Amino acid sequence: MADPVDLVQRHCLRLSTRLPPPPQPRCLVGARLRLPGSPLSLRCRALDASKPVAVEGDKSEEDDESYFSVISSRLSDVDYHGESTKGDLNVRREHIDALGGNGKSTLHGPIEEIAWKEAKEAETLLSDMGIADPLTLRHSPRGIFCTRTLNLRSISVIGYDMDYTLVHYNVMAWEGRAYDFGMANLKSMGFPVDDLEFDPDLVIRGLIMDKVKGNLVKADRFGYIKRVMHGTKMLSTRAVSEIYGRELVDLRKESTWEFLNTLFSVSEAVMFMQMVDKLDQGLVPPELGPLDYTGLYNSEIMAEPERFVEPDPELPLALLDQKEAGKKLLLITNSDYLYTNKMMNHAFNRFLPNDMGWRDLFEMVIVSARKPEFFQISHPLYEVVTNDGLMRPCFKATSGGLYSGGSAQMVEKSLDIHGDEILYVGDHIFTDVSQSKVHLRWRTALICRELEDEFEALIQSHVQKEKLVTLIQQKEIVGDLFNQFRLALQRRTNSRPAQTVAATSMNDQELTESMQKSLIVMQRLDEKIAPLMESDGDLFNKRHLHTMSIPIPAVNNVGATANGLHRF
Repeated sequence: MADPVDLVQRHCLRLSTRLPPPPQPRCLVGARLRLPGSPLSLRCRALDASKPVAVEGDKSEEDDESYFSVISSRLSDVDYHGESTKGDLNVRREHIDALGGNGKSTLHGPIEEIAWKEAKEAETLLSDMGIADPLTLRHSPRGIFCTRTLNLRSISVIGYDMDYTLVHYNVMAWEGRAYDFGMANLKSMGFPVDDLEFDPDLVIRGLIMDKVKGNLVKADRFGYIKRVMHGTKMLSTRAVSEIYGRELVDLRKESTWEFLNTLFSVSEAVMFMQMVDKLDQGLVPPELGPLDYTGLYNSEIMAEPERFVEPDPELPLALLDQKEAGKKLLLITNSDYLYTNKMMNHAFNRFLPNDMGWRDLFEMVIVSARKPEFFQISHPLYEVVTNDGLMRPCFKATSGGLYSGGSAQMVEKSLDIHGDEILYVGDHIFTDVSQSKVHLRWRTALICRELEDEFEALIQSHVQKEKLVTLIQQKEIVGDLFNQFRLALQRRTNSRPAQTVAATSMNDQELTESMQKSLIVMQRLDEKIAPLMESDGDLFNKRHLHTMSIPIPAVNNVGATANGLHRF
């Protein structure tokens, strides 16, 4: 692979042969890349300010040597996305002429031609540097998927949860050990559990336990129950309809429903489903009693973090990039200080440069936060003052502090920021994502590792899915023709003209034969579609509880074609 610095210099040389060079030319490719011998300096000033607002380098420079300017709050506008232009980076007006443009046709010529050529050069340079281009990254399971527009210019603070967010655990090891602890507890109470094993594929986040009926259910966005397992056995569609009918899942009924919000729910849900099987066999009583996990943290995880934690070398550096780009970082976790310090030391410190520690990344660290109450009410605030976790009462949080308890409102006040300036990243659907948005209007991002496998399956099934979609579209067209023939025949039976003159001119035999032909074609298409749907589902989850679904056209009542969901 070519040396990145050499590639940058070559790219700058190619540009310099085409363009009149500005005074003291520099080339910037990436915020953290510096050319040897001369520190790269990005000099910016606000359009309405008298002094630079962001300087990276070892000395200040005169304004006339600054190439870039940042749009300030006072001069910001709204772009075509409806987002504020605050923070936009621009080439200063006096340097635009040096680049050979007038703001409309940049770098000599129509922008469409220039953009095509520059994009090709950028693609080549990214490839030479070993960096995937944005179009390729769209097919990466380690991607960021947006459900609404998020303008990072407007984000001042990025907050993170720790468990399964900054620190990812080996699910088989961590949840498997939690399962073993729970089963040991049950065995000590006299329950027959020796024949049971941990099966992490039995459940997935987003499913819901019906604690009354002993079921694991999957509901649609409206709360209607679509798929059900009783214990470890999948129920038929008819059985689901007989048990639940049109009943809606209401998560406010905590005595009945338990939502699997986090990967920590996996071991508990597996035990629950297996105990339902034992209950149906008459081997255990309905009341099991409490299960004890408290010893798990102290006895094994903190003693052997390498056994349970899966470090990501790129993650600490990504947070360092965010910090160096001017974002303030927060760590807000429900874990206590001793556990947090142990896990973060193991997962972060070895990957950070220049003897940095994980604490150096964060503007503020809050442990034992007691989420979701952290986002709703205020708890007493304590400052952690020693490495062994000794705390003292505190009434005001400040930057750089390490605290226990407190509230989200305290964070906003101490950093002088508003809700929509904060992006909070976590793995817990309710505690991290829902509550911070509902109560404080924080922007949110959900870490959903399960989608990595589904994304890989989606890529693997691409060719087959194209064939499947083609067959489904063909059935939809033929089905629509069948319905039109059927409607024309129905109107004729009731002495009314058909929908069109052409349909009216067809005799009864023509209509009937055309309907028969269309129906046979759809039935034969179903014979091809059904096995493709089954194999497509197996790529995602053999228990058919995956989140992906494909609309299937089904012939409905007269004159209509309905799109139904084959499975959830």
